[in-house]
Amino acid sequence: MWTGLIRAKRQSSAEFHEGRKNRRWMPVLHPAPVMSAVVASLIPTFLIIATGWLCRATGFVSEAQWSGIERATYVIFFPALIIDTLYRADLSSVPVLGVGGALIGAILLMSALVLAIRPLLERRFGIDGPSFTSIFQGSTRWNTFVGLAVAGSLLGPRGIALIAVAIAAMVPLLNLLAFYVFVRFAGRPRQSPWAILRSFVTNPFIWSCAVGIALNLLAPPLPKPIATYIEIMGRAALAAGLLIVGAGLDIRRLARPGLPHLLASGLKLVLMPLLAVALARFFGVSGANLLVTIIAASVPTASAAYVLARQMGGNSSLMAEILTLQTLAALLSMPVLMTLLNDCATALCN
Repeated sequence: MWTGLIRAKRQSSAEFHEGRKNRRWMPVLHPAPVMSAVVASLIPTFLIIATGWLCRATGFVSEAQWSGIERATYVIFFPALIIDTLYRADLSSVPVLGVGGALIGAILLMSALVLAIRPLLERRFGIDGPSFTSIFQGSTRWNTFVGLAVAGSLLGPRGIALIAVAIAAMVPLLNLLAFYVFVRFAGRPRQSPWAILRSFVTNPFIWSCAVGIALNLLAPPLPKPIATYIEIMGRAALAAGLLIVGAGLDIRRLARPGLPHLLASGLKLVLMPLLAVALARFFGVSGANLLVTIIAASVPTASAAYVLARQMGGNSSLMAEILTLQTLAALLSMPVLMTLLNDCATALCN
């Protein structure tokens, strides 16, 4: 009798440990560390925006100087950042198809939704083309720096590698979609197909994606001085871009957000993460891979959206307001969604 009981207990223990071995690891998130990582990433972003606003409000930086900073950021700093990020992305050790596919699918679904409600926004609420481009960018683009900081804080080098997949998947697609929306809705005179193609090829956000991907996949490693030069130039993009956002900010309008502000923020900070998680689970993504998918989808929109709006005829003041509002709202929305969605996914995997 005792022998049978001991044998049964050993068999049960072996099955238990085998089940633990086969079960996919899911990170357990506690609210305090998540909140700390998010706040540590978003507060500096907000402070740089506030610094830009203060420089503009006090006249410390003149209008002509802002134009020069903006042009250098658009043509030099952001392209360098995109090239450096895509060139350095290690795509060999992470699930590119699962994480990348979920994020690309979420972007395409969100883009289709925003484009589908465009006639309603114009007819019922009087939202013109340039303002629509700000809603579109505010609903789809993402802040790479916040994503890197949060993923690195929570998951270390693995999180950085996974965010590189998100960058490679999202940045080229988002720039292509943004270019189309500006050409279609920004209100500029209708262009010939040749003019559109020329604008497409010469757009810094487009050709820098092509260069970065080509260097990653095709070219031998860059000489260290060249790689360091591109990296240093790219570092200037974050500070310069956020300062420009602050300079274009209208505090009075930000205090009374309207439909464009609330719609873009709700779509980006709430619906986008839900879409990304649903697609990620469909593709079988779990564990740290799923958590990084949530992070990439839930961060606020990027400062590059404002620079692009200024250069391509969008409503840049609205874009600055949406970006600032999302940065503040993400202090609450990111920890809540990251914890809830990750816990739900953990329960499903178990």
